[in-house]
Amino acid sequence: MKKPSVVFFLSTLMLAAVVCIQGQGPEEVMDKDGNPVKLGEQYFIQPVKTKSNNGGGLVPAATNILPFCPLGITQSLLPYQPGLPVSIKLPYPLMETIVKTSVAVNIEFKSDIWPVCNEYSKLWEVDVSSSAPKEPAILIGGKQREKNSWFRIEKAGEGEGANTYKLTTATGTVGAIPGTWLGAPQLVQTNDDAKTLLVKFSKVDDDTTATTSTSRVEKLGLRMFPFY
Repeated sequence: MKKPSVVFFLSTLMLAAVVCIQGQGPEEVMDKDGNPVKLGEQYFIQPVKTKSNNGGGLVPAATNILPFCPLGITQSLLPYQPGLPVSIKLPYPLMETIVKTSVAVNIEFKSDIWPVCNEYSKLWEVDVSSSAPKEPAILIGGKQREKNSWFRIEKAGEGEGANTYKLTTATGTVGAIPGTWLGAPQLVQTNDDAKTLLVKFSKVDDDTTATTSTSRVEKLGLRMFPFY
């Protein structure tokens, strides 16, 4: 049996591998109501509504007509559609329960309806294929311990409102550009601050639309997936 000091040392090494310390270090990520975002629980990642963004939720959608898979991530054109829930987890098992800023995490869609591209996981990843454009798409099909499936949640900055965040990767920030389907915003990795997507986290159990939105996904999913 490992001694406590050895366990602590190994845990510290793993934490160092996934934590990027900026400024005063990691802080608890808060949902829109000011409660800590918890690992393993379900949340909607809700884009912030602005003059140029209708605030629709994030859903799976093809980035190309062919090949159809893997799917990308698109913002719904329906402003009151919260999207599909996600859960957040760490790439390596650590004694943590709360999501913190600047710490590498995996983001995974949670849905019982997934009629296409079932050979891929539901984890988010950055497209690192040789054919990826300068601003590579955020795709679905990642692997938990691959670095292109690691995202960090950072504070959006001064003047962006309470509990507002941006998602970053090892080499950029998650932003949005006009996508393939009716110009709906498609998530990409970018280094253009003007394209950065600002988001809030809305806990599924506490969201007043959770029951109706989940029901809507179940009713429309087989017919419309992945074109919510």
